[in-house]
Amino acid sequence: MTEHDTSSRPVLRLKPKADARRIRHGYPWVHRDELVTDRRTQAIAPGTIAVLEDAERQPLGTVAVTIESRIAARMLDRDPLAEIDGTWIAARLEMALAHRARAFDAPFYRLVHAEADGLPGVVIDRFGDAAVLQPNSAWADARADLFADALIALGLSHVLLNASGRSRDAEGLDDTARWLRGGLDDAVAVPMNGATYMADLIGGQKTGLFYDQRPNHAFVAGLARDARVLDVFSHVGGFGLAALAAGATSALAVDGSAPALALAERGAAAMGRADDFAIRRGDAFAVMADLATEGATFDIVVADPPAFAPSKQALTQGLRAYEKVARNAAPLVAPGGYLTLCSCSHAADLSKFRMACIRGIGRAGRSGQLVHTGYAGADHPVHPQLTESGYLKALTFRLMP
Repeated sequence: MTEHDTSSRPVLRLKPKADARRIRHGYPWVHRDELVTDRRTQAIAPGTIAVLEDAERQPLGTVAVTIESRIAARMLDRDPLAEIDGTWIAARLEMALAHRARAFDAPFYRLVHAEADGLPGVVIDRFGDAAVLQPNSAWADARADLFADALIALGLSHVLLNASGRSRDAEGLDDTARWLRGGLDDAVAVPMNGATYMADLIGGQKTGLFYDQRPNHAFVAGLARDARVLDVFSHVGGFGLAALAAGATSALAVDGSAPALALAERGAAAMGRADDFAIRRGDAFAVMADLATEGATFDIVVADPPAFAPSKQALTQGLRAYEKVARNAAPLVAPGGYLTLCSCSHAADLSKFRMACIRGIGRAGRSGQLVHTGYAGADHPVHPQLTESGYLKALTFRLMP
């Protein structure tokens, strides 16, 4: 197949009732029930590059296909003649890098945020001269070496393929992580908001660090001078270390992962604040109950749990869990103190999440003011037509006496 010949590419066609106009206007996904399917389309291998046509056989663009997935096709390029090769990948990465280089003064950020950066199903986090590539769709996994080559050409030295993405199963992909280029033997020290975080790129959760919370760490840190801080679901010390860097007197980190808490302790030590940083390993709800029994209170309490509502099917149960977090956390806030509650569940929109938090605070017998609503940082751009890309919410309440 030449650059200007798509005759050997499979063709996917929309059903007459499918909304081709939405795709023309930029929506990046085609769901399986929107496509005309027959034996030919059912036989298309995952990750295949194809041409998408509307019901009148007019081309809409170049797509990556995983026909058995709920998202059967992902738009790669509006040009139906586009060649999805190393040159194309390098151009997308250069565009993504140009934004981050302007927005951040150090090379620690999310370099690629999937569809929002024109690379569907691809997440890349940068840690100095190392990158963690998470190809969550078959087309990208098949081109992992092209991504690695392009990252090395941008000046990086180490590229790890992380295979822990939740959607890889639906794409028929394995869960084996491996270094594609270079390799590191220890956690990476990441400077952010004046704090030092230790990111385990190989054995840590997801890519090793949650860059999306950077602006919310900063907001809470701005309240933290001379404060006692409780950081629940702390991972490697996200909110607690940022608060210490801003002048908090103490921080207690709570998490179920011993390795994550060990990294948090290393971060506190690197900052010279080891004596002011404590940990409790255990179930977050149980630890919060124990703290309440002990009569402990804090000037700032933060709860940043995992995605309790990762899908619409889990929404009702997830909202109950967020309400329970708020109900357990609110009694631990000193009068006039602050409670920050977070959700990374795209299925729980801001309104639903806010109401769950308010219910939980009320059922704990507390009342307060909503003083701030936060989102992910500039390295996590939102695709204007894909609400899933704007998943993160962080609400800070001031609880009254």
